[in-house]
Amino acid sequence: MSDSYNPNQVPPVPQDIPPTPPPKKDNTIMLVLSYIWILFLVPLIAEKEDPQVQWHAKHGMILTIVEVVLQFGIWIMSTILGHIISFISCITCFIPMLIWIGFLVIRILCIVKATKGEKFLVPGLSQYVDSIKL
Repeated sequence: MSDSYNPNQVPPVPQDIPPTPPPKKDNTIMLVLSYIWILFLVPLIAEKEDPQVQWHAKHGMILTIVEVVLQFGIWIMSTILGHIISFISCITCFIPMLIWIGFLVIRILCIVKATKGEKFLVPGLSQYVDSIKL
């Protein structure tokens, strides 16, 4: 019995196991906040050193600005046209709701893609994200 059990002996570590990488910072909450209307300011200010969070926060900012401008423009248009032709104001009352639903769907798609580590590019809007310097 030359192979006796020694409780103080440490078993050898296999050499083919790669070292575990450091834990990745979980930024899911910041990515979600990037697309919730005015809350894009939280990750934009708090996560200055994370380029992924900054990109999504700027993308959320562009979506919010475009949505507000569109809603305001539709409101002005429906107000002016409503005084001229009364039935137009009845028809245009549904347009802001459709715009809101459309942007809600885009925001949900952006959140889902962002939490997977991808980017959802909105044609005509996403190209301006990289030009924003804060």
